[in-house]
Amino acid sequence: MKRGGQEIYVGPLGHHSKYLIRYFEGIQGVSKIKDGYNPATWMLEVTASAQELSLGVDFADIYKNSDLYRRNKALIEDLSKPAPGAKELYFPTQYSQSFLTQCTACLWKQHWSYWRNPPYTAVRFLFTTVIALMFGTLFWDLGSKTEKIQDLSNAMGSMYAAVLFIGIQNSSSVQPVVSVERTVFYRERAAGMYSAMPYAIAQVLVEVPYIFVQASVYGIIVYSMIGFEWTAAKFFWYLFFMLFTLLYFTYYGMMAVAVTPNHHIAAIVSSAFYGLWNVFSGFIIPRPSIPVWWRWYYWICPVSWTLYGLFVSQFGDINELLEDGNNETVKQYLRNNYGFRHDYLGLVAAVIMSFAVLFGTIFAVAIKMFNFQRR
Repeated sequence: MKRGGQEIYVGPLGHHSKYLIRYFEGIQGVSKIKDGYNPATWMLEVTASAQELSLGVDFADIYKNSDLYRRNKALIEDLSKPAPGAKELYFPTQYSQSFLTQCTACLWKQHWSYWRNPPYTAVRFLFTTVIALMFGTLFWDLGSKTEKIQDLSNAMGSMYAAVLFIGIQNSSSVQPVVSVERTVFYRERAAGMYSAMPYAIAQVLVEVPYIFVQASVYGIIVYSMIGFEWTAAKFFWYLFFMLFTLLYFTYYGMMAVAVTPNHHIAAIVSSAFYGLWNVFSGFIIPRPSIPVWWRWYYWICPVSWTLYGLFVSQFGDINELLEDGNNETVKQYLRNNYGFRHDYLGLVAAVIMSFAVLFGTIFAVAIKMFNFQRR
């Protein structure tokens, strides 16, 4: 082929490329090959664009008007006719393996891809440990101080700061990884190795064990250093909300990549929502203080549900009076000022899980529907 994908010779080479040499030497003006010269090098030299201009010929047109071209077309036409009694090739499915096998293979591939990517996985764990120690020392023993409104606000603020800090870090760090993996996915899907959904499911599932370990390490360090009440229910509620919060933040970052051409644009788009989630989290501006026409965004803000769950699970059942709370208990203060109710804890947990499922599902659908390849 020459530049542009046009054919200039399709046929046998022969011993020492004698058929190729005979064909091109038969074209008027083409110089003969020297003894001992590499036929491939000679062919590239005599068919270069500069040679076409100097000879005033088009090798593609010469080939199309040659007997060799006509013989090739006749051979193709002859071979395209099935033999009498032959059946057409038929495959019952588009892919050679079942959906479950594709999922297993993709999950295995993603497992090794993550395992061999310490700049992402190991650094994430290191960062989580450092941040946990930093927040633990910064908010040392605040969780046990609930006698005053300021103490309670400080304890709640430690959760608010931690959720946004480590959540946004998770969302941002996963985006370059998913962007690179998506490029590989485009190539492998084009080769018919697997469909989009098994890849997307594997990409979603492979994050779960890493985030589980991350949430456990962070939760154990922070919970013990901040000094929240050591009961099994409260401890596991804390781990639960941190786990699914990190999950939906990570899946949100993946989703942002899936709906945009690259991770640079995804970072810009997702950062805008980080600010909105911060404003409507319900901590800076409690829900009762948000104007009625903006409260709808509070209810669809995932961070607000995370803080709802964390605050209520830790403080929503405390019936001790606040020293400066106008004869209010901690439980009443949370309900009157923030609109938090302990009896809605199960509903809050379900909503938090649904955000993780929603973002993961949108990621999978976007991977299947959108193709940002430029060629």
